[in-house]
Amino acid sequence: MSDLPNLDQPDTDPHLWLEEIEGDKAVAWVDAQSAQTRAAFSSPAFEADRDALLAIMDSPDKLPYVTRRGGFYYNFWVDADNPKGLWRRTDEDSFRAETTTWSTIIDVDALAATDGEDWIWAGAQTLPGTHDRALVMLSVGGGDATVIREFDMTTLTFVEDGFALPEAKTDIDWYDRDTLLVATTLGDGMATTSGYSRTARIWRRGTDFADAPVVFEVPEDHLACGIGKIIRKNDVPLVIYADVIGFYESDEHIGTLDGPQIRLDLPLGATKQQTETALAVKPREDWTIGGETYPSDSVLLIDHARFLAGERDFQCVFTPGERLAISHFFWMADDALMICALDDMRPVHTIWRRRGAGWVAEDVTGLPEIGIAHVWPLDSVRRESDGSLLANVEDPLTPASLLYLNPTKNPDAAPAILKRAPAHFDATDLTITRHEALSTDGERIPYVQVGPKSASGNAPVHLTGYGGFGVPMLPGYSPGIGKTWLEKGGVSVTANIRGGGEFGTRWHEAGRLEGKRLSHDDFAAVAADLVTRGVTVPERIAAEGGSNGGHLIANMLTRYPERFGALFCTIPLIDMRRYTKLLAGASWMAEYGDPEKPEDWAFLSTMSAYHTARADADYPPILIATARKDDRVHPGHARKMVAKLKAMGHEAWLYEPPAGGHGYGKDNAERATFTALGYAFLRDKIGWT
Repeated sequence: MSDLPNLDQPDTDPHLWLEEIEGDKAVAWVDAQSAQTRAAFSSPAFEADRDALLAIMDSPDKLPYVTRRGGFYYNFWVDADNPKGLWRRTDEDSFRAETTTWSTIIDVDALAATDGEDWIWAGAQTLPGTHDRALVMLSVGGGDATVIREFDMTTLTFVEDGFALPEAKTDIDWYDRDTLLVATTLGDGMATTSGYSRTARIWRRGTDFADAPVVFEVPEDHLACGIGKIIRKNDVPLVIYADVIGFYESDEHIGTLDGPQIRLDLPLGATKQQTETALAVKPREDWTIGGETYPSDSVLLIDHARFLAGERDFQCVFTPGERLAISHFFWMADDALMICALDDMRPVHTIWRRRGAGWVAEDVTGLPEIGIAHVWPLDSVRRESDGSLLANVEDPLTPASLLYLNPTKNPDAAPAILKRAPAHFDATDLTITRHEALSTDGERIPYVQVGPKSASGNAPVHLTGYGGFGVPMLPGYSPGIGKTWLEKGGVSVTANIRGGGEFGTRWHEAGRLEGKRLSHDDFAAVAADLVTRGVTVPERIAAEGGSNGGHLIANMLTRYPERFGALFCTIPLIDMRRYTKLLAGASWMAEYGDPEKPEDWAFLSTMSAYHTARADADYPPILIATARKDDRVHPGHARKMVAKLKAMGHEAWLYEPPAGGHGYGKDNAERATFTALGYAFLRDKIGWT
């Protein structure tokens, strides 16, 4: 085993050939491994779960989430008859009716058949104002890189000789009908080391994109060059340019088509949102300015013109607490800011409206105070909005509802229910409870448990978590877990570990860089607490996590193997020595650290499961699943970890479908198969059939 990577020889790696994504030898090995996994766990129970999951995903009664563009409501829809999906639209009256009549704009299945390409829908941007043209984004196989094509919304055809770009990682926006703002990796030297655009260009209709002038560029070792939303001043479009230095740092400028002109003198780590008349700032760290010190995660407002003139008389409209934090915020209008917060993970919504020289609060009523109540604008363009909002509300036992509200026009009106999703599993005798586990340093780690009202002491538990990038794990309705786990008598647990955003930046910071180890400790503490409370035993705990959560699960294997019966590790980061060299890995150094720096490798090495896995350890069985077309997290992480574990004699399984991007599949059939196979594996290995 001396030739396998370990902490003494971290750069020894006999499995580098598995990083050749489409290499003949690598693909042959991967396909053989995947076939073995399918054969081992494709039982009648797997098939029943796969079919049940697919029926849920393809349900004709699922919620059609919409965006208003001009006078139409647009939706992207996937079902059994349209596995690649339909981009469609309807009017307001039809959408509000019990039965909605839709008009198809683009049939992606038909387009893929005509073009002979494996097109996957990646979104569209219509031209503000008229909405008679669109920039359509299509991915080949589901990756992040997309093809851009201009579409005529009147004739419902692609524009001959219109704007079009080949496959690349591209950000694009309309400036006006004949001018685009483009940040793309197309061209020599146009990509950062993270694999994102290094330059911003202005592309005018009728010209060759290769001749489009570069008006802004960032250093190659920065994360990306960004093009911000257009704001308007006296009907003259302005452009926001961003030097995205790292995942949590951005230096922004306001300019014109000639390039940036005014730098926004704000902390690099601050979140900034601006309109023609106002600026909202949320600093990531405590910030002293204008003789005042504002805490991290506070929200500050100022008149836009006053700020550009050098004034710094901010009004603080939100102050965080120990467990009170911002979820998100957005401008409803030039002078109305919606703040969506979490108070001990309970949703709270407030609108701040300009009144004279200051801002006053207006509570939003009628939304649930438990579970999830996520609010966003109905309109795609703020300047075209009448203040209409949509809200998605749900909890672990209550299917989602889509609500409409307009606090601007009707501040006292209760939100109207537009659509309700059906229940997909029997929730009879199930209950939701919240608990806290003590982590290794004494921090209280919340977790939400869903299951039978009385614990059996030997319950089959599905435990999941994420713990990264400031992303919260909120208690929502999961029809897949409900149907394949809860309805069968199991227990579902979601751990709110550090590294996430449940309690703001402090919670994220505690689980970032060297603190990532604490995030993993938190998850293991939740598993231990389930045993202490008499819910289950370690052998009956099945844990699942994807992406950063896959990094988490790989570390449960190597650091806390005795606390789990089986592990399902998906689209993961595992080799932390080479992750910055693989696809978009370099963009995440602000989250994990730089393995080239000895001081960072000192803590990263202890969390690089590819290096810490040992032949003499007693590990639970693990299924590691990835996707060949994932151009964000390299499939080599999963491949190499399985190869090493098998070489050391451990039970490890691999599953890798040939498409799908950074997710569980490119369509509902693949996603249902991926998930059902994972759950069949978990149930088999914890002895629950």
